[in-house]
Amino acid sequence: MDFTPGDEQRAVAGLTAEILGREADPDRVDATGYDQQTWRALAKAGLLALALPAELDGDGLGLTEVAAVLTEIGRTAAQVPALSTLALGLLPLTRLGSARQRATLLPEVAAGEALLTAALHEPSDPLTTAPRTSAVSDGAHWRLTGTKVAVPCAAASARVLVPAMTGSGPVVFLVDPEADGVSMTATPSSSGAPEYTVRLTEATVDEADMLATANRGEALGLLHAYAVAGALAFGEGVLAGALALTTRHLSARKQFGRPLATFQAVAQQIADVYIAERTVHLAAVSVAWRISTGRDPQPDLDVGAYWLAEEAPRALATCHHLHGGIGVDITYPLHRYYGLTKDLGRFFGGPAARLGLLGERVANG
Repeated sequence: MDFTPGDEQRAVAGLTAEILGREADPDRVDATGYDQQTWRALAKAGLLALALPAELDGDGLGLTEVAAVLTEIGRTAAQVPALSTLALGLLPLTRLGSARQRATLLPEVAAGEALLTAALHEPSDPLTTAPRTSAVSDGAHWRLTGTKVAVPCAAASARVLVPAMTGSGPVVFLVDPEADGVSMTATPSSSGAPEYTVRLTEATVDEADMLATANRGEALGLLHAYAVAGALAFGEGVLAGALALTTRHLSARKQFGRPLATFQAVAQQIADVYIAERTVHLAAVSVAWRISTGRDPQPDLDVGAYWLAEEAPRALATCHHLHGGIGVDITYPLHRYYGLTKDLGRFFGGPAARLGLLGERVANG
């Protein structure tokens, strides 16, 4: 198979990089927790509408092109809600939403005027496949009760995709964060990006707020697939950005009259970072290709998630070490990459959890 980016992917990546280079400013984060000016610039360029169908004035593209956007955003560590809105919200809603749901929500998201997110984690159960959050039908409505943790951008989102367990299996609902029975508490993240614990106490949703699929359990699996694929693409960019920042420093910084990059021990350490980044890249593009072509992405999802959770923090620690004191200076950008890497590792549940899941899948054939 050939994973060489096509013309559309290269054009999308180039346009995203151009806009971020011109607009992104880490000091322009407002009360929402992100840089709204940069986000609207991405929307104005059409980069938030790539996956929308033509009838909603989109480009009809898919995960591989959206992944290119996420990678470039990760590469600059821009503080915009791309992972939550695009991978956790827009992609699954485009694939699984009803015509009414898509027409109501997606145009505003594409215009940069609304956000989406998903509540994928429960206490001690990241990316849960058996939600303890319950959904009970009273005829015309569903009543949701449970607790979700580490929900990105929940307070600023128009809807939260909430997996809940019904009598016939897990279902994904679109929940208004301002609805009765929904409360949220801000919780800290390593990168400073906004996250929340969301509590549902008999929150009422309509039957029309359920994601429409022939097989109800399919929605949660696809939601997880898009979320992990997006996180891998974003994480690839974060690692690539940290690697580029470190190699520039090593080329410019001199000791004993020689650039640091020329020392053998330094070259060996930065090579380890390069290997970590390239491995995440391979997993990310393979997963995107598998999902886009209807193949089972699970083997590469498991490997990629484990590798990112295990190796990315080590790689960033190496980058800090190679920078010396400047690497921990808050006025220097490396800390933003490190914070994002820590958040991504937590998003996946940590390396031990990912390794356990990978082992179970291998054992079960």
